[in-house]
Amino acid sequence: MATYDSLFSTLGLKDWCSEGKSDGPMSMADLLAKTQSKSNSTEPESLWDLPFPSMDTLNESCAAFPQSRELTKGLEQGFLAIKDNLSLVLDPVTQPLSWFLDGALYGMLNTPWWIVIPVMLAVVFLVTKSWKLVLLVASSICLLAFIDYYEYAMQTLAIIFVCAFLCVLLGVPIGIAMSRSNTFQRMTIPVLDMLQTLPPFVYLIPLIFLFSVTESKLYGIAIILYAIVPVVRLTNLGIRLVDKDVIEAADAFGMTPRQKLFKVQIPLALPNIMAGVNQTIMMSLAMVVIASLVSAPGLGVLVLRGIRNLELGVGLVAGLGIVILAVILDRVTKASLARINATHKQ
Repeated sequence: MATYDSLFSTLGLKDWCSEGKSDGPMSMADLLAKTQSKSNSTEPESLWDLPFPSMDTLNESCAAFPQSRELTKGLEQGFLAIKDNLSLVLDPVTQPLSWFLDGALYGMLNTPWWIVIPVMLAVVFLVTKSWKLVLLVASSICLLAFIDYYEYAMQTLAIIFVCAFLCVLLGVPIGIAMSRSNTFQRMTIPVLDMLQTLPPFVYLIPLIFLFSVTESKLYGIAIILYAIVPVVRLTNLGIRLVDKDVIEAADAFGMTPRQKLFKVQIPLALPNIMAGVNQTIMMSLAMVVIASLVSAPGLGVLVLRGIRNLELGVGLVAGLGIVILAVILDRVTKASLARINATHKQ
């Protein structure tokens, strides 16, 4: 007798449970379970050994009750049923992302190094006004190029630049909208919590079914979904933390909501927004490595190769290259944030 037979009998579902019994041949696992249950039927089951009434446990007492595998199979079948319709809508919407990523990769790899590196150093100097950081970036890029990892590093940087830019382009307006509407904030926060706590590998599962592995937008969408959360949260927080007295003064001067947003709130919230940009760039770099599982180029490919082929040296050197890029991006964004903070204090 199964554990919860009496429960279904008490509820009057005995006939319903008997309808779910199959007359087909039993599997070896079912035969073994049945034999074991018969051998233990003479022994009274104690409360200490009472199993939790899970789906599989209830199915043992009532064959009509669904098993847990039916739940997961139903989710998969439901997703596959709407896959074609989703692809029909999402393909044209997300196609520009593939163009941006492919264009950035093509431009970065087909432009001579003696143009790419000086342009990068010029951008670093314009953003930070620090010759020390320019020297750090130059020495780091030259080190990666010296060990023949220049191409992989440029691929990683190209993906990060595109995805981080799109995160800022989409995340800042969402954060502004959250700061201006408590209702929209309450609706958005659960979505951000889910995106922030979902394991990175889980992002890839539905995307693999929706898009081809050869398409750049597959890993681009995964990176954007994973990295957009900090810039949204900190934009919302920065604008909400603007001093109310400053807002009242802006109202007293007769500023319109648009003028108040662009001339008062965003400039004062810029340090928080830049902190969100910094975190978004770091999370983009982390996701680029994981996205190498779905054909994302860059240093993550070498890390994956080191794991698959047990090539310790390749994996360690590629990991060191990722650390170097992380240090560069972090120092540059923090230096620009420090400049913004210094400007606001003057």
